[in-house]
Amino acid sequence: MLTRLSTQIYLTIVITLVIVVVVAGGLWRFTGGERQFRHAITVAGELVANGLPEATAPVDEQRDAAIDLARRLRLDLALYSASGEKIAQFGRRLPPPRERGRRSREGGFLRGPHGPAWAVPLPDGRVVVARTHRRRPVPQPVRFVVFLGAVALLVGVCAWPVVRGLTRRLERLQAGVERFGAGDLHARVDVKGRDEIAKLATSFNTSAARIESLVAANKLLLANASHELRTPLARIRMGLELMEQDPSPKRKAALEADISEVDDMIEEILLLSRLGAVDNLEERHEVDLLALAAEEASRYPGIDVSGSPVTLDGDGRLLRRLVRNLVENAIKHGAPPAAIWIGHEDENIIVRVSDQGEGISADLAEQVFEPFHRGRSRGKVGGSGLGLALVRSIAEQHGGTVRFEAGEKGRLNVVVVRLRGESG
Repeated sequence: MLTRLSTQIYLTIVITLVIVVVVAGGLWRFTGGERQFRHAITVAGELVANGLPEATAPVDEQRDAAIDLARRLRLDLALYSASGEKIAQFGRRLPPPRERGRRSREGGFLRGPHGPAWAVPLPDGRVVVARTHRRRPVPQPVRFVVFLGAVALLVGVCAWPVVRGLTRRLERLQAGVERFGAGDLHARVDVKGRDEIAKLATSFNTSAARIESLVAANKLLLANASHELRTPLARIRMGLELMEQDPSPKRKAALEADISEVDDMIEEILLLSRLGAVDNLEERHEVDLLALAAEEASRYPGIDVSGSPVTLDGDGRLLRRLVRNLVENAIKHGAPPAAIWIGHEDENIIVRVSDQGEGISADLAEQVFEPFHRGRSRGKVGGSGLGLALVRSIAEQHGGTVRFEAGEKGRLNVVVVRLRGESG
């Protein structure tokens, strides 16, 4: 699997160049290019030999015949003997033929100062080197540029599908981002491959899902908060009206209790919203959980605290709120005596709060941690239904979890908070 864009592009270029070499070599080999070329050189040698005197003829006669042949064919021409001596020269200077052995010369393409030439061996051992001057040969740099242009064209054609596939995936990612930015929080993009674009698409989907859940949670929190605040606000309004008629201390105390309930609910709503909006704790310091639990338990009668000293790197105010909410939940919804245990289990820090109440049913073990969920106690006991929701949020901020466990009699009346962190 190609997991990097740079690898895909690099291999595309390399594979294209390899294809160019293989195709060119294959065409030259399977079309008989080299054999046809050698055969053409041999035929040319036979034809030229018929227009020249024999090798045993006088040198002057061979020279005149060679010059006459060059004039008639409009060639730059040089004639060499079998021993390599130049017999005749006509036109511009030509390169000498390459040696193939002691007495023979190799035919084929030659490079010279005035352009390419051809060496044609004759049957009697002589060699003719010729170059046409009817047309000016294509300069070597021009041929090189043309070759590079052909290679570049082939690379472009072969690389287009890969590049287009990458840009098409980027376009789909862009379209998904634009839909999400326009307000479609359900917008997601398809994840294909395992390269950087696939990782970016996965990150976008994860972020989009996180934002969607946060927005939905905030909408639900706002809707529930507006509903829960109606009752105490209505009592406050009614209390103010009755205070005008009967300003007794009892009515004043009831009014103050309603105002305190609204104040506590607003504080819990703001805290829950803030915890849901941040990923890291703003403050961290070492907290002695056993000492903190003992301090909170002293605020309530009949709370037993046990366990071992545990030091956790976290936010002391939030951890204090976690313990307080657990204790208040046990007092309001359970039965005495309540107990707190602090310790270690499986390299984790455990906060366990239990009571002797009836507990909850298994189907409600997760719902009780949702905001504003009060179950059967709605209207019977005070509270906003945010206590255990805050416990879960605080535990998650400290890398932990919270759940209900069965107590001694099999009832789900034990809340266990499992935290991760440096402890001592």
